[in-house]
Order: sequence, then C-alpha cells, then structure tokens
Amino acid sequence: MSHSPATLLTHRLSTPLGDMLACASNTGLCLLEFAETPADELRLQKALADLHRLLGATPTPGSNTPIRQAHEQLQEYFNGARRDFSVALHAPGTAFQQRVWNGLLRIPYGQTVSYQEEAQAIGQPQAVRAVANANGANRLAIVIPCHRIPGKDGAMTGHGGGIAPQRLINHNHLHDCPLPKRRSSSLHTWIILATWAIRPC
Repeated sequence: MSHSPATLLTHRLSTPLGDMLACASNTGLCLLEFAETPADELRLQKALADLHRLLGATPTPGSNTPIRQAHEQLQEYFNGARRDFSVALHAPGTAFQQRVWNGLLRIPYGQTVSYQEEAQAIGQPQAVRAVANANGANRLAIVIPCHRIPGKDGAMTGHGGGIAPQRLINHNHLHDCPLPKRRSSSLHTWIILATWAIRPC
C-alpha cells in the first residue's frame, strides 16, 4: 500500500526577537528558525532540504493549524504567559536524536543543564558529543529548548537556532527583566543565558 507524501507548508512569523520561518505538516510543526540574516537563510535552506528528503514533500507557502498554534503560543511565551508549548510536533530524526530532543523538552523553564547531565538523563553518559550534535540538529528553536544546554564556558555551542545577541537584548527590554550577574568573558554568553532562561516579571 503506497502512502502519499506529507504536505509541508511554510509561513513567516513575527516575534519580538525577529522574523521566524515556521514549517509544518498536517501532523505537526517541523521547523521553527529565525529568518532575518544571510546566515539564517542558509541554515533554513539546509533545514528545508533535509525535511524534503526525510518527508518526501516540497515545502510551499501557506499556513495550517500547527503553524497558527505555534504563532499564538510564541506570542504567549514572549508575553510571559506561557512556559511550555503544546503545539503538535513532527520532527523527523534518528532514534537517538528523538531521545535527545525529548530530553530537552523535560528541562524545566528557567533552568539549564550541561551536555554531560543531558547525556546522563537519557541513559547514555558517554555520549556527550553525540548529544551536542543532536542538540545542534534541532530544527525547532524555542519550542524544543536546545538553548537550555550551554557549553562548558556558558557559550551557546552546538545550538541550532543561530540567535544573535541583539535579538536577546530586545527581548530583555520587552520583558523589563534585569540581566543576572554572571561571570563570563563573553557579553554574548550572559545575554543569551539571561534571556533564554528568562522568568516572567
């Protein structure tokens, strides 16, 4: 019995951190990435090509229920009214990647863990590098919170979202939340950690 390929629709969403591109099948949200800079566009081209290869469908402009729900829930998230997302997800990947992404969803809002801790949480304490790689392969920025695993020095290594510091500064101003004091040689680092682990004020 043959199966028809998934239908993939793409739609640009406006957020306080900048425009994002959402891609979803009728099953759920497949991709959510920033779409403003040339680097963003290159990353999106690769992600959309991967989805085409994995799901057998060519993404086309449009909207559907998962995209509309994602947009609504992102607005609630940035307004401080939501901590977790309930939009259905359709994130194709290897069995190991699925375990890592499910593990990311279990990290509480406002907290961070190390790659070592995440590897232990999924029962593979020796697979730290593989966990980092799977984290970087995440196509669903914010919704699957790969930002909650900073590198050893606090930097956002292995992160799939490619988020610029200015976007995070803007978000911080919108929420009127003070940046926490954190020892780091990188301004980029403590702005990111402050914003992505932000608590509603």
